[in-house]
Amino acid sequence: MLPGTTNAEPGSFPEARVPMEGLLTKQTIVVILKKNVAKRNGGELMILADVIKILGGRKALLRSVRSRMDLIDLINTGLTKTALLNLARYLSLSLHQMAALLPVTERTIQRYDARDHFNPVVSEHILQIAEVAAKGAEVFKDKENFLEWLSLPNKALANKTPLSLLKTKYGTDMVMDVLVRIQHGVFS
Repeated sequence: MLPGTTNAEPGSFPEARVPMEGLLTKQTIVVILKKNVAKRNGGELMILADVIKILGGRKALLRSVRSRMDLIDLINTGLTKTALLNLARYLSLSLHQMAALLPVTERTIQRYDARDHFNPVVSEHILQIAEVAAKGAEVFKDKENFLEWLSLPNKALANKTPLSLLKTKYGTDMVMDVLVRIQHGVFS
């Protein structure tokens, strides 16, 4: 702990350090911290709404989704082929290109009916890619700019294209990390 700092409120914000001396009271600082947490949670809800929209909404998901916990239920039930096709359309990818990113063959996808559900592993991967798409559109403020960025080699990703890294969870996490760094003004 730095000299002259303490936790804002024991147990509530363990990583938050606030100056003991100064113009702000402890109570004011707690209010500011809570507002920042609310902003972050609001941002998560916006991303959630964007993910749902990208996948085709309630019609494609065959249920309503109000929280990230609902996404876990959705993964376990399985996303539909329609949701996958909506994601491919949003990313301007062919079925062949989309299948190359997923742990399922193009032929298997072709055999599915629109309302058939993928297994949880495939569903989770589809959802992770949709989250990257939503975050990318938010960061670049424009879908077309994001799609262009997705297809260009990136130094922060060892000169690989972000799209090529969406094949694995680890790669998807790396792409998401770069998007967050761009959003916060860190050169990536």
